[in-house]
Amino acid sequence: MITIINYGAGNIKSIQNMLKKIGVESIISNNISEIEQAKKLILPGVGHFDFGMQQLRKSGLIEVLSKKVLQDKTPLLGICLGAQMLGNNSEEGTEKGLGWIDMEVVKFNENTLTVPHMNWNELKLKKTSTLFKDMYENPRFYFVHSFYMQPKNDVDTLCTANYGTDFTAAVEKDNIYGVQFHPEKSHKFGMKLLENFAGI
Repeated sequence: MITIINYGAGNIKSIQNMLKKIGVESIISNNISEIEQAKKLILPGVGHFDFGMQQLRKSGLIEVLSKKVLQDKTPLLGICLGAQMLGNNSEEGTEKGLGWIDMEVVKFNENTLTVPHMNWNELKLKKTSTLFKDMYENPRFYFVHSFYMQPKNDVDTLCTANYGTDFTAAVEKDNIYGVQFHPEKSHKFGMKLLENFAGI
């Protein structure tokens, strides 16, 4: 069972539909007691960084999520904006992020690139990860974003993609995972990644 966090800024139904397609049970919840019982968590996110953090604070869930993730070591997968919010801050706004991974979120160079970056991109793995166990060859995932994660420690970068320059496409630190791409829109590659997360 996976608990998808509902804080008013996420593309939650498409994630749940993809999980259902691969036979993984999930619930969508903003209930503290349900989150306290969660075995695995997904933090989705679509839109502006400040809006996402403000919505998460309004939800009153940061304290219980911090305990689950940092103390109880519950596996958490952040998707798109949900992954960016795992860091310290973003050039997109002024709100502080969760700070669970030491990273900043920066903008693509609009002078040389079309922004947002909307496309399928191949990934280059930087380390072995459960998320990519038995993954199909030449993994390709779908991206829609104007900003990207920039970890301060290279060891936290799980994989990169290229759009004008190599950028961090996913991060991993202990039980915390974040993917800039949308696994729920990435066909068999996304299904495999979510299946692997469910199996952690």
